[in-house]
Order: sequence, then structure tokens, then C-alpha cells
Amino acid sequence: MAEPEVLRVVIAEDNYLVREGVRRLLEDSGEVDVVASVGSGVELLDAVRRLAPHAVLTDIRMPPGHHMEGIEAAHAIRASTDSTGVVVLSQHADESYALALFADGSAGLGYLLKDRIGDLEDLVHALREVCAGGSVIDPQIVDTLVRRRSAVGASSPLATLSPRELEVLRQMAAGKTNAGIEQALFLSTSTVEKHVNAIFTKLRLPESGVHRRVAAVLAFLQSDGGAGHPAQEGSA
Repeated sequence: MAEPEVLRVVIAEDNYLVREGVRRLLEDSGEVDVVASVGSGVELLDAVRRLAPHAVLTDIRMPPGHHMEGIEAAHAIRASTDSTGVVVLSQHADESYALALFADGSAGLGYLLKDRIGDLEDLVHALREVCAGGSVIDPQIVDTLVRRRSAVGASSPLATLSPRELEVLRQMAAGKTNAGIEQALFLSTSTVEKHVNAIFTKLRLPESGVHRRVAAVLAFLQSDGGAGHPAQEGSA
């Protein structure tokens, strides 16, 4: 079996110790070559323009404004090229940031909590997924969105999903293929296919590729109001 391609990655994080720690972690995997590590949104855009990396790993809040520089940079990068994926990291499980990131589509974008930094396999998987045009959403964010939309009431299609179907939905939103869901939930191929088909039927969403599945799920979760706006205060 051929070795996977080494990913050329740019890291953007204003905390030097965190930035260097993530760089060493990724490079120690043998699957990632960190071609630049920067501390601001402006430096990130310059590095992407000069180096054309496969993927970017960026914090949300960075100088100069410490607001949503990472999300703004992700939008700018995806608008200028479809060959660089972006994974945005956040300190808190605030779904409003995820909704802001995916407002115009989810292809080539990922949103993870910083807790995932400690899981190298998940982190590298997310980088590979976005550089292939896919999407990844942290399961904890999906849980928050599902709970909020389910609270709308029994009329919400989410209320019709069984507990197992909700588990499968979370795995789908995390970028898992059917085979990945089988392994994660210890289910057979036919059982996963049955649950996936039931989810799309109940949510009235078409089944297609992995990142389109995530986009469809997000589009549904953003519907019926209550998405809110990204918080103005606090650390991301």
C-alpha cells in the first residue's frame, strides 16, 4: 500500500507556545510538513499566497482584532483557491462560530475544538479531509446544534430521529464515511446504510458525497431560526 502524501500545512496561532507545540506534534506524526507557523490573520494570508499549502490549521481569534480573524481568513482562502483546505480551532463549544464559518458552504472547511489537538489521529484526519474538499465538524458542536434544534418541539424533524440515528448523524457530521461509522459505532454495513437512508428521509435531505452530506446537515440545522450570532466577548 502506498504511503499517504505528506501534507504541507500552515499553522496560525498567536500563542507562541501553543503554535510550536502543535507544529512539533504534527511533524512528529511523519504525515505533515509544517511549511510556516504564523501569529496573525494577515501573516496567514501572506503565507498561503506564497506557499500554497495543502491545508491550514488556524485559531479563530488572532491579532489585530482578536475577533474572528481565523474565520475571515478561511473565507478569503477558500474564495481564492479550492486547493487549500482550512481547519479552524476554537477554545469553546460555541456553535455560532461554526455556523459563521459554514455560512456560505462547507467544502474544504473544518471546525474543531482545541481539545482535539491532543488526538493526533483526529487532527490529521481533519486536515486530510479538508484538503480533499471535504468537511469536518466537531461532534460536540453537532450535539449542541441538535439539542437546540430539537428544543424547537416535536414538530422538528430532528425529533423523529432515534437515538442511534442521532449517533450516526453526529458521525456523518464529523466527516466519517459509512465505513468509518461502522468502525466507530461497531455496526454492520447494512445497518449503517439503513440508518443513513433513514436520516436523509426523515430530514428530507439528498444523500451524496461526504462533504455534501455535512453541508446538507448543517443547512438543516441552521434552519428554523435561533442560530444567533457569534459572541462578541470571551476567548475563542
